[in-house]
Amino acid sequence: MPTPTSLPSPDDPEAALAAVVALRRMADKLERAAVANAIRQGWSWTQVADALGVSKQAAHKRLSGTLQSTDLSE
Repeated sequence: MPTPTSLPSPDDPEAALAAVVALRRMADKLERAAVANAIRQGWSWTQVADALGVSKQAAHKRLSGTLQSTDLSE
């Protein structure tokens, strides 16, 4: 699993908080794309939920409506 090699210092709140926002956006895009691919490959919502560490209901509620828009290049 890739890890960032450089993050701003928490001592610089402006840069650190901007990085948090950017990382969350990237993580959300990656999650949507990975879930869409998992479902296309035949994964069940239970398998997706287990991989994400959430309940099946939580995964389906949060992610099922986003399966049509899974372009990582956005």
